[in-house]
Amino acid sequence: MEPSSSTESRSSLPAELQAELLRVARAAVEHAAAHGRELLVRAEDYPPPLRQVRSSFVTLRTPADELRGCIGTCWPRRSLVVDVASNACAAAIYDPRFAPVQVGEVAGLRIHISLLTVPERLTCLSEADLLQQVRPGVDGLILESAGRRGTLLPAVWEVLPEAREFVRQLKLKAGLAPAEWPADMVVYRYTAESIQEP
Repeated sequence: MEPSSSTESRSSLPAELQAELLRVARAAVEHAAAHGRELLVRAEDYPPPLRQVRSSFVTLRTPADELRGCIGTCWPRRSLVVDVASNACAAAIYDPRFAPVQVGEVAGLRIHISLLTVPERLTCLSEADLLQQVRPGVDGLILESAGRRGTLLPAVWEVLPEAREFVRQLKLKAGLAPAEWPADMVVYRYTAESIQEP
């Protein structure tokens, strides 16, 4: 369901730090494809903005602009540069929807990084409540219920521009029935900044 381009805002990081994150992500994909494990990245080797604790998603796309992997973290728990490297590796070899990326594929892949804000919990007693609060084209959403969780990035609004369908697809991704709104449903929203290779 990940789109081919992004409605996410441009990253506030300086261009040289955006380029550094993309270099780290590509190196992590290359290492994962060649060795089947994560590239060791030490946060202290990078400038302070890349050492901040932030969450990210890394998306890989083929030369035909088809999804090849997408993995991320919704809550900040480690340095941004480490998070990007780990998610790049996971997108390359651990996305359960795809076979692991092979070494010969790496050069043709295009890398996109989404930098997430800290998720904000919404008070939603029903789907109607959520539909009144969600901001199409802006919000990523997380749904949680009974140990199940699903998220859709803000960029997915490009392919699902209608709020009701966006929420319906998110429920399905979380393993919930489209008409279901469990009593224990928890909803979060976040925004994202976009960094991608040209």
